[in-house]
Amino acid sequence: MRIFHRARHRPSATWRQTTDRAFTLIGDGRYEDAGALLVMAADLEPWLSDSWFNLALLHKFRRDWEQARAAGLRAVALLDREQGAPDWWNLGITATALQDWPLARRAWQAYGLRLPGGAGAHPDGPVSLDLGTTPVRLSPDGESEVVWGRRLDPARIEVLSIPLPSSGRRWGEVVLHDGAPHGERVTDGVAYPVFDEIELWAPSPVPTYVVLLQAATAADRDALERLVADAGYAAEDWTSSVRLLCRACSESRMASDDGHTAHHDPHDDGDAAHPGHLSHLSQGAGGMSWLVERECGIAAPAPLVRTLLDRWVAAAPGTRAYRDLEEVC
Repeated sequence: MRIFHRARHRPSATWRQTTDRAFTLIGDGRYEDAGALLVMAADLEPWLSDSWFNLALLHKFRRDWEQARAAGLRAVALLDREQGAPDWWNLGITATALQDWPLARRAWQAYGLRLPGGAGAHPDGPVSLDLGTTPVRLSPDGESEVVWGRRLDPARIEVLSIPLPSSGRRWGEVVLHDGAPHGERVTDGVAYPVFDEIELWAPSPVPTYVVLLQAATAADRDALERLVADAGYAAEDWTSSVRLLCRACSESRMASDDGHTAHHDPHDDGDAAHPGHLSHLSQGAGGMSWLVERECGIAAPAPLVRTLLDRWVAAAPGTRAYRDLEEVC
């Protein structure tokens, strides 16, 4: 990764070599060594906005938000253009992490976004925008998982899916996310960018449960999801909603599973008859029969989960049952 040549002033060869080496070290995860080089670069060219932008990026990677804000403010003070510079976007993410809402508003507006104003606006409160839904990659450095969420502003997403327990995330949590997308998900012909989580911004008090359902039909499964949603929480049939993808495919342009298309990871060595370990075909695909036993995730308070499941079974005891209810996150 090389980040320079963004300003009209041409930095010295020593600055460029130092910065290049620093970002090589960042790519290797050697943040401390990279930090020393970027400080050296800032001493060489303190008038260059890139010097401070690069330091702000490093502090963001390290989640050192106070230092990221300080470097980011120096970077934008040295800019030679009014709008659209990535320095402002980076500063907006930093300000959001710190809940410095006046600075976040200033950063988004300086980047070129139009924010709601008027008598009802609260300049000292959170930025609130209607940016629709988008996928977000949770725990991108670990057992990553792409889920769907609602964008609250340019840097925060509220998780709407029920994440698998391996991600360590819950339904309803708000995560801070980066600005550069990694991959796309296509639904109904519309491509949505996949953003990487930076860190948990607001935890959810609602636990995640896993349960094995006996649902004779898809309508039985749908009835449970509606029942839980009507109670203000969520249930998700993981048997049909979860696909296993290799990293390259996850970060590429992928069609969302609509329940009718056979999705096959092209990096999987298996085939349709003998799928490899990365395959996960839609249960509605290729004439596959409905599986009565379903693994389902439920996000709801402990006292309510079993009540909802019992109510679901009582409405059609001949076609519904459940077992092995367990809290997993």
